[in-house]
Amino acid sequence: MNKIEHIGIAVNNLQQAGDIYEKLLNTPVYKIEEVLSEGVKTAFLGVGNNKIELLEASNPDSPIAKFIAKKGEGIHHIAFEVDDIKAEMQRLKAEGFILLNDEPKPGADNKLVCFVHPKSANGVLIELCQEIK
Repeated sequence: MNKIEHIGIAVNNLQQAGDIYEKLLNTPVYKIEEVLSEGVKTAFLGVGNNKIELLEASNPDSPIAKFIAKKGEGIHHIAFEVDDIKAEMQRLKAEGFILLNDEPKPGADNKLVCFVHPKSANGVLIELCQEIK
């Protein structure tokens, strides 16, 4: 794993949260996109070399909607950049981690992604990200 790629924050209202974080971080949202396969709308803000991803459910059955219903708004996941997502998935499986998908899938911000189940990472949802070239 190379670095923390971003921190994902679940929100009820992407526009309101975007306004708050723009003021807080003194930087604009630079990208908004929808990931239909995950039922989520995302907004990204850059802070130095770091990114914050705001996540709003775009349907009531999405993982973000379920997360907010159970835990409320807040930190949803930490994403780590990797060079070879398939190799990293194999390594983590061999170490006993539970992955939420068997193959990487397209995610937001031009990335292939895979999630590590929070039960195998001390309650934290971990996302692996590899840039699609």
